[in-house]
Amino acid sequence: MAGPKLGKKVGSKLGKPPTKKKQKKEPLPPKPLEKEDLFSDGEGTDGDFEEVGGSGDEEQQEMNSDSDMSSDMDDPFAADILASGDADDGSDIHSDSDVDSDSDADDTDLVRKSKAIDDERKREEEDGDLELQLNIREEADEFRLPTTEELEEETNRPPDLSNLQRRIKEIVRVLSNFKSLRQEDVTRKDYVDQLKRDLGSYYGYNDFLIESLVELFPPVELIELIEAFEKPRPISLRTNTLKTRRRDLAGVLLNRGVNLDPLSKWSKVGLVVYDSQVPVGATPEYMAGHYMLQSASSFLPVMALAPQENERIVDMAAAPGGKTTYVAALMKNSGIIYANEMKESRLKSLTANLHRMGVTNTIVCNYDGRELPKVLGQNTADRILLDAPCSGTGVISKDESVKTSKTAADIQNCSHLQKELILAAIDMVDANSKSGGFIVYSTCSIMVDENEAVIDYALKKRDVKLVPCGLDFGRPGFVRFRQHRFHTSLDKTRRFYPHVHNMDGFFVAKLKKMSNSKSATKASAQSEEIQDADSIESSDQQNAEGDDDEKHSEQEGIAKENGKLNEKAAADKKRKRDVQKHSDKKGVGQNGGGTKNGRAENKPVAPKRREKKKPPPREEIAKAREEKRKALREEKRKATMKKKSGNK
Repeated sequence: MAGPKLGKKVGSKLGKPPTKKKQKKEPLPPKPLEKEDLFSDGEGTDGDFEEVGGSGDEEQQEMNSDSDMSSDMDDPFAADILASGDADDGSDIHSDSDVDSDSDADDTDLVRKSKAIDDERKREEEDGDLELQLNIREEADEFRLPTTEELEEETNRPPDLSNLQRRIKEIVRVLSNFKSLRQEDVTRKDYVDQLKRDLGSYYGYNDFLIESLVELFPPVELIELIEAFEKPRPISLRTNTLKTRRRDLAGVLLNRGVNLDPLSKWSKVGLVVYDSQVPVGATPEYMAGHYMLQSASSFLPVMALAPQENERIVDMAAAPGGKTTYVAALMKNSGIIYANEMKESRLKSLTANLHRMGVTNTIVCNYDGRELPKVLGQNTADRILLDAPCSGTGVISKDESVKTSKTAADIQNCSHLQKELILAAIDMVDANSKSGGFIVYSTCSIMVDENEAVIDYALKKRDVKLVPCGLDFGRPGFVRFRQHRFHTSLDKTRRFYPHVHNMDGFFVAKLKKMSNSKSATKASAQSEEIQDADSIESSDQQNAEGDDDEKHSEQEGIAKENGKLNEKAAADKKRKRDVQKHSDKKGVGQNGGGTKNGRAENKPVAPKRREKKKPPPREEIAKAREEKRKALREEKRKATMKKKSGNK
C-alpha cells in the first residue's frame, strides 16, 4: 500500500518541475521546519501521506522532512531529488559560512586597528610623561646663574632670545621665593644685577631706565609692566558735548563700520575703538568736530580739575588741545580759558583743534609757563591745569626711543623745570576764589623725581595742601620711596599703569591754595627749625661715644654753652639800647642850644625804623653746634687720656 502511494507522489512531483526550482530558490522559513521536525518525531501512517498528497504545500513540506528522506531512499528519482536538495542546502550553508567568515575577518581587522591605535596613544602618553619628567629635571628648583666665562661667551655671539627669556623667568621665580630657591653663596643683588642685564638685552632698555624700573616695582610686576609697554594701548575717542551726544555719535560710527564700545564707567564721554573699516581720524564726524582722538589717560587731569561755568582757567601747556577742548566742553563755552603753549610750532595744531571743536571762550598765547604770572598777573585765576612736560616714561608704547634716550640728567632737568612751573601755577591761583583755588598737576611719567618729589617741593615752598583727585581708581602715590620721605598727604595723589589700568602711565595730583602769601608762615618755619634742631641733637646723642657719665657731662657742657650764648645775646641787646638812648639825648641837647630870634628851635627828629635781625640759616646753626660738640668731645677725650696716664 505504501509503495504505490509513494510512486504517485513522486510522479506528481516530477510533473511539476518549475514549482520544485521555485521552492529551491526560496528557502523555507524556520517555523515550518520546526513543525516538520515535530511531525517526523511522531509515527507516520498511510493516511497521513494521503492527506499530504492532497495539497501542494503539504507535499512540499513532506519532501523536506527527514522522515520522507529516510523512507524513500530506495527510489532513485527521489534519491536524486533529495540529493540535489541536500546539495543546494549545502551550497547555501557554504555561502552563509563564507559571509560569516568575511564578517569575522573584518571584525578582526577592526579589533587589530583599534588595538594599534590604543597602543599608540598609550605610547604617546608615556613619552609625554617622560618628557615632562625630563623637563622637570632640567628646570630644577635650584636655578644657577651663569658664570663669568659663560657671560663672556654670550657677549661674543649673537643674543639667544629664547635663552634670555627662560633665564628671566627663572630669576623672577627665584626672587619671588628667594629664601627657599636661592643658590648657595649667591646674594639677591647678584640675581637682580643679572635680571637687569637680561631685561636690557631682551627688551632694548638702557641701564638707567631698567634700574629705575627695578627700584619701582617687584620682579613679577616689573615683567608685566614691560610686556604692557610692548603692546599698543586701545584707541579711544572723546565725544564733543558741544556738538553731539555719545549715543548719537556711537550710532553713526557703527553704521560706518567702526566697532566700538563705551570707554568705562568712570567716563560719560569716552568711546573705545576695537577696529574700523574706515580711518577714524578722517570721518565726516571727525572733520565736523563731533569727537576728538584722545588717550584715556588724558581724560583724568580734566576730570580732577572739575572746571565750573564762568570761571577763569589757565592751561599752561595746552597743545595739541585735547584737554583744553574738554575743559571748554565742561564749561559749555562760558568763562575764559587761557591756552598757553611755549613751542610756536605746536600752536597750529592747537588753534586748528579749537576751531574744529567749536570752542569760543579760549585765548591762545605763546609764553614760557614760568613767566605767565608776570603776564596774566598773580592771584588772578580760579583753576590751573599744568600737564607738565616730562620724560615720557609712561608712554613707551607710543615712543620706543625713550628706552634708550633717557638718562639721569634728563630726569633731573625735567624735575627742575616742573618745580619752577608748579610754583608759577600756584602763584597765579587766587586762594580767595569762591569756586576755585585749585591746581591740577599731571605728567605722563612714572618716575618719582618728576611726580611725588615735585609735589613735596611745592608743599614746602607754598601755602598749599593736597586734596582728593575725585578719581575712584588708580594707585595712591608714594609716601616713602627708598631714601626719600615725602609728606603724608601724598597718598591722595594717583598713579596709573598700563599693566593695571590698560592706559598710559600717568600721575595726577590736585592742590588747594590756602593763602595768597608766597612763603609759608613763620610759625611753620620756626617749628621746622626746632624739629631739625631736635633731630640733630637726638642723632648726636645716639652717636656720641663714651659711657653714660661722659654723655651726661657732654649734655651739661652743651647746656652751659647755650646759656652763655643766651647771656651774650642779652648783653648785646642791652648795649644797643644804651647806645640808642645816649644818641637820642645828644641830639636833643644840640638842637636845644641853637636859637633863632631868641627862641629855641626844636626840630623834630625822625624815628628810625628798627630793622629786624634775620636769623642765620639752619645750615650755619647746625654747623656751629656740630663744631662746638666736636670741641667738647675732644676736650673730654684729652681729659680721659690724662686720667688714664695718671692712673698708670
